[in-house]
Amino acid sequence: MRKIDLLFAEYAESHRNATNKLIHWICVPLIFWTILGFISLIPAPQIGFRYIGTVSYVSIAVIILVSVFYLRLSVLIATLMFFIMILMESFVYGINIRFKENSWLIYLSVFIITWILQFIGHKIEGKKPSFLKDLQFLLVGPIWLLSFIMKKTGIRY
Repeated sequence: MRKIDLLFAEYAESHRNATNKLIHWICVPLIFWTILGFISLIPAPQIGFRYIGTVSYVSIAVIILVSVFYLRLSVLIATLMFFIMILMESFVYGINIRFKENSWLIYLSVFIITWILQFIGHKIEGKKPSFLKDLQFLLVGPIWLLSFIMKKTGIRY
């Protein structure tokens, strides 16, 4: 069995309850987005992209590192997640422009609310979050959700 399949199987063990899954479908992408938002606030040189906005070199480095993690699991998932992260960066840029110095409050509020909901989901599930056992599951959650979309559309990862 491939490593990605093993990770998905282990992650799925604590994500069987329908309510917990629904919460994860909402909260995991938002948490991922808020982390990119927090990273975007680290003072660093930025580069402008025509359709995305400006992205800091720190954000680019993080996107590359996360993509390398995903690349070790699946080329297709890494490629899709790269474009998803770029899309998220575009939304981060919009928040940063719209709310300027207060954008951190948006990210913090969404981050706290979504983590509270995540823990409620795991309370309902009756199992602890996977990342408490292994931190890499913080990166597995988003691709676990993506794998469902891929399966539904008939795309093999």
